[in-house]
Amino acid sequence: MQHDLLRRIEVATPSGRDRGVDALRALAIGGVVLGHWLVSALVADSGTLYVTSPLRHMPYLAPASWLFQTMALFFLVGGQMAATSHTRARVRGLSYGRWLGGRTARLFRPVGTVLAVWVLAAAVMLALGADLQTVNALAKLVWSPLWFLLVFTALTAATPLVTALHPAWPLAAVAVVDLVRFGVGGPGWIGWVNVAAGWLVPYCLGTAWSRGRLRGRATGWTLLIGGATASAALVLWAGYPASMVGVPGAPISNQSPPTLAAVAFGLAQCGAALLLLGPLRRALARPAAWAAVAMVNLSAMPIYLWHQTAMIAVTALGLLADRPLPGLHTVPDSPAWVLARLAWLPAFALALLACCAALTPPFRRGLDRGR
Repeated sequence: MQHDLLRRIEVATPSGRDRGVDALRALAIGGVVLGHWLVSALVADSGTLYVTSPLRHMPYLAPASWLFQTMALFFLVGGQMAATSHTRARVRGLSYGRWLGGRTARLFRPVGTVLAVWVLAAAVMLALGADLQTVNALAKLVWSPLWFLLVFTALTAATPLVTALHPAWPLAAVAVVDLVRFGVGGPGWIGWVNVAAGWLVPYCLGTAWSRGRLRGRATGWTLLIGGATASAALVLWAGYPASMVGVPGAPISNQSPPTLAAVAFGLAQCGAALLLLGPLRRALARPAAWAAVAMVNLSAMPIYLWHQTAMIAVTALGLLADRPLPGLHTVPDSPAWVLARLAWLPAFALALLACCAALTPPFRRGLDRGR
């Protein structure tokens, strides 16, 4: 059966499909999922659950966040795919409205199921006596990642305009906004301009990539070295946080809204991604490796939407034990917690697999669905 599945996936893959791009998206999804599972801790305290982060209690772990903050990859690959898709749609004579409707439907169709399940779950928890603080903490874990869909949809809608925009312009906008916020004491609300401008930088790079502008390895090295140097300088000498994910209680977050340090770090990630394309393409010539990447891409939205629910489900089942379980309900304030949390990751993965198996057939309508 496994051999038959590998053969079906291989046969269904168009000959011109860039498997390296799909691998980058799979890596981005994996980074987000693992990052959330490792930096979001649900602590049980006198019958109440609250959310905290090991980065708050162990700030020396901030470099670990560099491995799991992969949102720039999402926007880089998203820009490349959207621009390529829009060009193909124009060649086929498809209207802008139909093109955009098709892409946004794939994004938002599964969201309704998540919202319906969690409205029901919240009602049941409250009816069974759960306190409002616990229900709010759990619901926020689920709906907070949905910001990505709103921003990504807005950028997708602007794809025809973005293709003519050089990424230096939104990068300059981010720098100006941070200068106003942190340099001259401007209003904090102006930082939210960077939600659009910050993620527009890798998205613009993606649209340029679709037009053949980022082919040389020199571009990848320039982005990697330049972005890494800039982000390090901003952290070491300009007072930006070292963590590239949000930390509860921190006075400044690199993500809410995105800062210049986060955008520079994203540029470094984009450069690394471009340099990895060749090795990834060669590795994915093997049917087994490609099948794994293809399956992740086919289930990309369910994985993104349900990974926090999977963690919550395991945490809730763990409450049936007589005492708080290390790495699951305890305060994340020691390396022992990190080791315990790593041991829980297979359980989270199995719970997520169950969610995806219930919501998404493993193989449907061919691999072009993801493009």
